[in-house]
Amino acid sequence: MAVETNIKTDHDRLFKELFHAFFTEFIELFFPKLAKLIDKNHLVFLTQEIFTDISDGEKHVVDILVETALAGEKGYVLIHVENQAQRETAFNRRMFKYFSRLHQKYNKKVIPVAIFSHDSTAEEPDTYTVDFPFLRVLQFQYLKLHLKRENWRKYIKNDNPVAAALLAKMNHTPPEALKVKVEIARMIANLQLDPARVALITVFSDTYIPLNDRRRAEYHNLLQKELNPVEVQRYMELTTSYHQRGRAEGLKEGIERGRAEGIKEGETKKALATARAALKKGLAEDVVVEITGLSREDVRKLRNELN
Repeated sequence: MAVETNIKTDHDRLFKELFHAFFTEFIELFFPKLAKLIDKNHLVFLTQEIFTDISDGEKHVVDILVETALAGEKGYVLIHVENQAQRETAFNRRMFKYFSRLHQKYNKKVIPVAIFSHDSTAEEPDTYTVDFPFLRVLQFQYLKLHLKRENWRKYIKNDNPVAAALLAKMNHTPPEALKVKVEIARMIANLQLDPARVALITVFSDTYIPLNDRRRAEYHNLLQKELNPVEVQRYMELTTSYHQRGRAEGLKEGIERGRAEGIKEGETKKALATARAALKKGLAEDVVVEITGLSREDVRKLRNELN
């Protein structure tokens, strides 16, 4: 489902923030065999790598690079996670280039992981080969997650926060969109997360399943039918500060009235508290601005106060 927003969405930044906040949970959810082997007490996010492609003169930035230990392996290994928000014909070749340069620079084994988050369901490769009729010179393979080929219903009983965040990007039909959003709300209500991490999941839900006023009213009605009262109240308390319009009263009463434009005084206090928690967790300023509705100046002032 295409995302319609007035502001261009920085998909890569959203996914990077998600991986930084929930890297262990991400690996556990989608790559359980790898999760059993990695040392969860040693996960070091390395400085962003920038490579210049001599052939086209363009600079390419590695999305996520994590150093960890792996059972049965001497020394440390690297996990490279690359999010692909658009279809790219030669993406598998680019993954091989990244692997080669990372392996050469760090002299460590590299586990490459590709996340296809674009809206196409067309099959994506997980190998790059160089061969001749008489010889296979190279067969490079990477782990792959193609979100639009994942059935969202498979994950709704999962207590993993990454499942809640990525549910909106998984394969669902337009009529199922509201149901998916309700299930995300249920998961948020039952997960024991701090406000900053709840805000991050909420951003995914609002970005990839956006609602106009009519659909928002339908969503609130469905929310009250599908969730029990405790879940509704918990969800309302957790997410009131994160939406572009204050709608706590509309959710509580099941109607779409009484929403003032902007953030009310009480919601502003919650937004400031959320922003402080998010900054302490290391989220970027522009992400904090998006999830709280505060101005960039206010967020920067909070960061300076914390420092």
